[in-house]
Amino acid sequence: MEKPKNIFAIVGPKGGVGKSTISANLAIALSELGKRVIAVDLDLGTSNLHAIFGIRESRHTLDDFVLNRVKNLSDIVLDTKINNLGIICGGDVPGIANMAYQKKLKLIRHLSNLDCDLVLLDLAPGASYNVVDFLIIAQRGLLVTTPEVPSLLNVYSFIKATVFRRLTFYFKHKKCFELLELLEKAKDFDNHPHLKTMEGLFREARKIDIETANSAKKILSTLKPFVVVNRVQTENDANAGEVIQNLLQQYLSIDGGVTMTIHEDNAVKNAIVRMTPAMIDAPQSIFSRDINQIAAKIVTSQ
Repeated sequence: MEKPKNIFAIVGPKGGVGKSTISANLAIALSELGKRVIAVDLDLGTSNLHAIFGIRESRHTLDDFVLNRVKNLSDIVLDTKINNLGIICGGDVPGIANMAYQKKLKLIRHLSNLDCDLVLLDLAPGASYNVVDFLIIAQRGLLVTTPEVPSLLNVYSFIKATVFRRLTFYFKHKKCFELLELLEKAKDFDNHPHLKTMEGLFREARKIDIETANSAKKILSTLKPFVVVNRVQTENDANAGEVIQNLLQQYLSIDGGVTMTIHEDNAVKNAIVRMTPAMIDAPQSIFSRDINQIAAKIVTSQ
């Protein structure tokens, strides 16, 4: 399936990093730049994006589409009362977070056909297959972390899981089962230290099937992770993104990613209490300034 060019996924590999708050406010910033945006709550089972917008209830949620109660996804888009911005609320049906891959493809197909310039997906925290698959299918993704080491390592682990999942799909597509076996060994690098890095993996892969190995490496070379370090308070915090970039370069051979920061700001807490996005409640705040810079980066990179 060709990747839709208008879908941008936002991921927080560790819960509690401010992913949904960033998703909502980034959607507003993009709409203020003249983009017609639809924000979609794909944190299936524990959705809260609507609450940040001050929406207390909705007639339809994503559950209605996934469970075939509503035929067209466009029928469940809600007006946020913000110019150029709609929202699709998430649902809370147990088990829906584990939807089948074909259903994910159908959902992505409908998302890409929505009448807007940009679809913003607010994905669930963690590195489940569901989350990784939506990030892979989407054109681009933004990963949210905080400066603490556990959170930074979670982002690295998530990107690594995405790389392995993408390689698994590709090797299965090529019916190269020896490379799939090699990939499984690479997951256990304690017993296979020569496969600890992506360079080591591809060195061994070329001995098995040089053509498939080289084409797979070319696909991975297009990965340019966009990482946002949230709740930055010190200069040391602001440099936390370098930790991730160094890990990606050393172990996954990924270069050229983007790292941006969002500063800690009480305006965010105040806005949440008032159930109003900070971009609306405090448009001149440091947080809003940082969000605007990220939005501008996304627009210029389209």
